[in-house]
Amino acid sequence: MKTYRTRNPRKSPVWQCVQRHHGTFVDRYPDTYEARLGPLRPVVSEVFGKFLQCGILERGFARVRCDHCAHEYLVAFSCKGRWFCPSCHQRKVLQTAAHLVDHVLLPVSHRHFVLALPKLLRPLFYRHRGLLKRLCTVAQQTITQLLRASLHLPRARPAFFLALHTFGEYLDFHPHIHALVADGLLDDDGHWQPAPQIPRHVLEELFRARIFTELLRLKLLSPELVARMKTWKHSGFNVDCGRAVPPQNRPEREQLCQYVLRNPFSVAKVTLEYPHDTVIYRSRLNPKINRNFEVFDPVDFLATLSQHIPDKGAQMIRYYGLYSNKMRGFRSRTNPSETVPWPKGSPPPPLQLPHRQWRDLIRQAWHTDPLQYPEGGKSMRFIALIEEPPVIEKTLRHLDLWCEPARFAPARPPPPDPGRGEVSEPHPRVPNS
Repeated sequence: MKTYRTRNPRKSPVWQCVQRHHGTFVDRYPDTYEARLGPLRPVVSEVFGKFLQCGILERGFARVRCDHCAHEYLVAFSCKGRWFCPSCHQRKVLQTAAHLVDHVLLPVSHRHFVLALPKLLRPLFYRHRGLLKRLCTVAQQTITQLLRASLHLPRARPAFFLALHTFGEYLDFHPHIHALVADGLLDDDGHWQPAPQIPRHVLEELFRARIFTELLRLKLLSPELVARMKTWKHSGFNVDCGRAVPPQNRPEREQLCQYVLRNPFSVAKVTLEYPHDTVIYRSRLNPKINRNFEVFDPVDFLATLSQHIPDKGAQMIRYYGLYSNKMRGFRSRTNPSETVPWPKGSPPPPLQLPHRQWRDLIRQAWHTDPLQYPEGGKSMRFIALIEEPPVIEKTLRHLDLWCEPARFAPARPPPPDPGRGEVSEPHPRVPNS
């Protein structure tokens, strides 16, 4: 097993970009970005600020010690942020995916659905962020209607959850829905009825019709534009339906849940090019532009990331049918085997997300045991939480680990560079993804 080493967030290119350029981003926002992205939401600077404190020892830490040899190391506190901080969100992804597989998903086949909008409609969902909630509702109604129609069971209950994604391959604003859907319905007699595979074109047509109806009802589209869009050879709506994943394949089910719940961006894809902190974001090869990277000015990169920070209280994951909170609560108070085909001996699903030990999450994510001393193989344990600023500073200075706490750098004008806006091949030392 590998040796566990605490991360150093200051080495992250995203951390460096936020720390150096947030001030400039805020100063430029009204003139440069507000017309396109709307007013700067308070939650954006709040999330950026918490991200800068995540994993920083100067904000507090826990002491881990081996009782046999007195070896110690420090574990910094996290920001516990969602849908932005890659480290904290990954921990939530692992927790939630394991909870879904162990306590929520029925022992039946599941399919992965993706429902996406045409480019013409995407700006509407950014300017009116309340539409994102309606997008989830439309996706839920579409999937439920087609499942019921396929089995001719108008009152049967489906079982699925969905996640709202606002990000595309290169961080463009691309609202779409990922849904993990049980392959069938529970009828009124409590029997599970497997459903046939839904044709992709039928799902796309119904989803498009419901989206147009909703936007017309809200008077965000004109009937003339809707009529013209319906004549397009390619509708712009993109719907995908994956193959059925059987219940016996637990690793694939959990991996699929992790994919649906993933963070909007990956630090591993980000590179900063000096001296101007040009951001290179690498991903899969895009055949339309024939390259596997996108180049951002650092301030533009922060503006791009800000689009994908959800509003406070926004529900990015929603559960429907048998997976809804109401139904899970009902099953936890009754015998689930009478109504739902749970595996033999499985306990009722809990009402709350169970806490998983930090040690187990590190093992699962990085395949290393953080509480095992590598030289002697002895177990280590937490012995103290240090939160008082004087004690924090005294301890870190004694260990020669003290750095000034991270703060936003003040705004500064961009250096003159006539070729900065051009998109060119990245520096050859950056490896391809």
